[in-house]
Amino acid sequence: MPYHHRKFLALTLPLALPFALTACGGASDASPAERSSRTADAKATGGSGAAGAVPGAKDSATPGGPAPTRSAGRSTPTADRPLAGRTVVVDPGHNPGNFRHSTEINKKVDIGTKRKECDTTGTSTNAGYTEAAFTLDVSHRLRALLEKQGAKVALVHDADRPYGPCVDERARIGNDAKADAVVSVHADGSAAGNRGFHVILPARVKDGAADTSAIMAPSRTLGEKLVTHFSRATGNKPANYIGSGTGLDVRDDLGGLNLSTVPKVFLECGNMRDGKDAALLTDASWRQKAAQGIADGIGAYLKG
Repeated sequence: MPYHHRKFLALTLPLALPFALTACGGASDASPAERSSRTADAKATGGSGAAGAVPGAKDSATPGGPAPTRSAGRSTPTADRPLAGRTVVVDPGHNPGNFRHSTEINKKVDIGTKRKECDTTGTSTNAGYTEAAFTLDVSHRLRALLEKQGAKVALVHDADRPYGPCVDERARIGNDAKADAVVSVHADGSAAGNRGFHVILPARVKDGAADTSAIMAPSRTLGEKLVTHFSRATGNKPANYIGSGTGLDVRDDLGGLNLSTVPKVFLECGNMRDGKDAALLTDASWRQKAAQGIADGIGAYLKG
């Protein structure tokens, strides 16, 4: 969502959507996600079954996976559990219920450099598949893959709260977990013809409660690993409209990055407003590849 507060202003959602986008800030979802967010996915978890379909999606099954573990101490990595002892926080962009709580998500919170909306509803494909449905689905798949490698994984939210959390709380959750890595999963809402993925890195910020000086370098390394492995797993190229072909973008206006004290990046997996990208984002098999690419990138970063 490189256009957090710009991309949604230009969006015109289909009448089929049960909401109109409010102030923007990243990927989001609507009520269809609530019907699909808890469904198991056979590829990711070994389960089966599918919940109600999400408009515009070819397959809306979302693997649930076990609850985040909370074991004390650090486990010892083994060949089949190379991420044992490591903590990863996955931040699914937006919340399926945000569109019902415009007053709450439009309240501004301090992000260090300025005050910004608590959260946003996010974008959607032209057919109505919402960003929040996408981010929650990929996050479930990612959690299952990381836990299989022994990592302790926590989701910032699991559609288990009415809205949010706000961007400042999203950062705080990763900080309190003392996460080794945090990835915020999103999809962009740029113009048609703009294709590809990109990773957003924290800029140097030292203002008020924000100080990114300690996380800039490790966050960049994490971002670079994600670019390599996401492209390899999905076959997709870095964005043709931002990052000059590097797949990397640096920003100082995102509270989730500004307020983080642990390595954190945002990943825009594709552009929901482009027909070709949308065809991928709504394909369950591609979403599994996306989750695999993210897991591989995080693993490569944590293994050094």
